[in-house]
Amino acid sequence: MAVKIRLARHGAKKRPYYRVVVADGRMPRDGRYIDLVGRYNPLTNPKTIDIDIERVDEWVAKGAQPSNAVAHLIDIVKNGTPAPEKKRKPSKKAAAKAAAAAEESAE
Repeated sequence: MAVKIRLARHGAKKRPYYRVVVADGRMPRDGRYIDLVGRYNPLTNPKTIDIDIERVDEWVAKGAQPSNAVAHLIDIVKNGTPAPEKKRKPSKKAAAKAAAAAEESAE
């Protein structure tokens, strides 16, 4: 039985909220899990990462494999550094609106 530490998605459409769970690798993403070891909310500013590192270390010692995303979150929690914010490019409509506002204020 391959045990994985991974994210289980919850929340509404386009409003994701994740639980960090220990689950059998054969179970579906949001299906039955063995243990809940943390939570992750990417929508708050700054992102909320609440992981019980002691329980994660216990599961890793037993042979559980963290997914890439969970491994990254664990590194962030252990190092204490927040996740870098991605620079967002404004949409064409927003850029045109900002340009029009800048042109109007220049006059």
